[in-house]
Amino acid sequence: MNTPDEPILLSPPHMGEEERAMVTEAFDTNWIAPVGPHIDAFEKELAEKVGTRGAVALSSGTAALHLALRLLDIGEDDTVFCSTLTFIASVNPVLYQGAGPVFIDSEPVSWNMSPAALERALADADRNGKLPAAIMIVHIYGQSADMPALQQLAERYGVPIVEDAAESLGAFCGGAASGTLGRFGIYSFNGNKIITTSGGGALVSDDLEALALARKLATQGRDPAEHYQHSTMAYNYRLSNVLAGIGRAQLVKLEDRVSRRRTIFDRYRDSLADIDAIAWMPEPNWSRGNRWLSVCTFDPGKTAVTPERMMLALRAEKIEARPVWKPMHLQPLFEGVPYYPHEDGYSVSDRLFETGLCLPSGSALTEAQQDRVIDIMRRTMAG
Repeated sequence: MNTPDEPILLSPPHMGEEERAMVTEAFDTNWIAPVGPHIDAFEKELAEKVGTRGAVALSSGTAALHLALRLLDIGEDDTVFCSTLTFIASVNPVLYQGAGPVFIDSEPVSWNMSPAALERALADADRNGKLPAAIMIVHIYGQSADMPALQQLAERYGVPIVEDAAESLGAFCGGAASGTLGRFGIYSFNGNKIITTSGGGALVSDDLEALALARKLATQGRDPAEHYQHSTMAYNYRLSNVLAGIGRAQLVKLEDRVSRRRTIFDRYRDSLADIDAIAWMPEPNWSRGNRWLSVCTFDPGKTAVTPERMMLALRAEKIEARPVWKPMHLQPLFEGVPYYPHEDGYSVSDRLFETGLCLPSGSALTEAQQDRVIDIMRRTMAG
């Protein structure tokens, strides 16, 4: 039973007895290492769920991104065009490979990579004789980017796409699952994601040969020999059998988790619809998002309430809220890195960072807890 003073977190894990049973099975059969029947089954079930030929279960979404770039043979002197509105885990693997990022703005319809900005960036790169080695498209807050438009540009210039679908498992672009439209897609099963393995991720693709190489690279690159033999530098990136068991139990609940989070988003929007200064993350007609997080913006022309002020008001009542991701082109680590805004003189991601706030969105959030959030927001907006 929830109490009025109980903290409300942004996106906590939502676990059940099925997960406990899977973990118990792993212990009972002594499959504790990063090998075992739960891993094989989880990979098969995940691939079937999203509609790809294969999947590789890994220790994190970041590891999956790193392997995707390694499979594309990205290295020094290469560039990767990346969504700027994202968490830094989307970009760090570019640095791991010795390559350099170029940041692409969002567009206002989905908050994801702007086709207009990408088109200008690709045209400039083509004129300069240095096309990117890959385009990293992030599906922010559980919503798909405009993949048909972005794919058309990528195909025109012959550049492969990697989809960072860390936040968008269970979302769709048209009839295709988010993360399945590029050369490679990745998911995250971190503790705050829509389903979790505690920590973990996956690489998905229709290229089974590439996935076999990814699996080898994720297990220290061991050659098929009785003795320990290695012919290439590799990593320790495999998911454990215990965590894969949790993932299997969570995966069968994915549609329920998506439905619940969409309901939470709709309830926020409907309950605060009369406050003209608050707007909500849009959902374009090509996308059915999983609403991983419910995100709103505050119009500075209509209210003096800022995201920071609202966040502090919620925090004072033990309620967690977070700013929208700080764009990568504004991060000190990437000072001076090229950036293409949506339009000349207009950066969508800057505006979203300045005006946006992420609200508690966990699928176990009760209506009473959500009412607490809504009540504090109303009182804060009233001054």
